[in-house]
Amino acid sequence: MSAASPTPTPASAPMIRLENVEKIYRVGQTDVPALRGISLEIRRGEFFGLLGPSGSGKSTLMNLIGCLDRPTRGRYWLDGANVEDLDDDALSEYRLRHLGFVFQSFNLIPQLTVCENIELPMYYRGVPPAESRARAEFLAELVGLGERLRHRPAELSGGQCQRVAIARALANDPPVILADEPTGNLDTRTGLQIMELLGALNREGRTVILVTHEPDIAAFARRRLWLRDGLIEREETDAP
Repeated sequence: MSAASPTPTPASAPMIRLENVEKIYRVGQTDVPALRGISLEIRRGEFFGLLGPSGSGKSTLMNLIGCLDRPTRGRYWLDGANVEDLDDDALSEYRLRHLGFVFQSFNLIPQLTVCENIELPMYYRGVPPAESRARAEFLAELVGLGERLRHRPAELSGGQCQRVAIARALANDPPVILADEPTGNLDTRTGLQIMELLGALNREGRTVILVTHEPDIAAFARRRLWLRDGLIEREETDAP
C-alpha cells in the first residue's frame, strides 16, 4: 500500500506536544473541568491509543488535538506550530493540511457519491477538479473501493463507508490521522479489517491517534494512555 506518505521530518521533534492543557466548560454558573492539566508528547509515526471511561476527558482531548476546540489554559504545538498563535482562518487551513479524521458514524454526506465524498477536503483547499478527481480515484483504489466510485453511502456496507471515510481522511495527504471509535459501528471481522488498514498507514510513516474503549482494538496501538476525571491515570508502551 502506498498513499504518498508525508515528507519526513526530524524524528527528535514531537508531532504533537501539549503542556499543562486544561479545558473548562461553563454550565450555568458552574465551571466544569474536562481536562485538568494534561502534558503529553506524541512522536512522529506513533500509533497512539487514548482510552478511558465515559466522562474521562478523552473526547475533549481528541477535539483539542484535532484543532476542533481550543484549550482554556495551557499550550499546544502541532508539527512545530503553536496553535494558540493561529487565528480561526489559519487554524482551519492548518487543520486541513495536517489532520485527517475518521469517525465512528462515518460522517459521509449521503447525497454525494464515494468519489465526491473523498474529494470534499480537497474542494475546501481549492484543489483543481481534475486533480482532486484523480486523487479521489487513487485513494478509492487504495482502500479497495475502486469499483464503487459512483455509489452513495446508502448503497454501501458499514465497512465500506468506513473505508470511504479513511480515503477522505487521506485526501490532503495529512501526516496525522485521528480515528475516534472507528470500529464502533462495525462487526468484529470488519472492525479488524479497518484496524489493519490504519496499521498499514501507520507503517508508512503516518501518526495515528486512536480513541477507543475496546481492549482488542486498543492493542493495535503501540503506546496507550488512560484518562480518568480529566487526568492521566496511567500509560503503557509495547516493547520494540
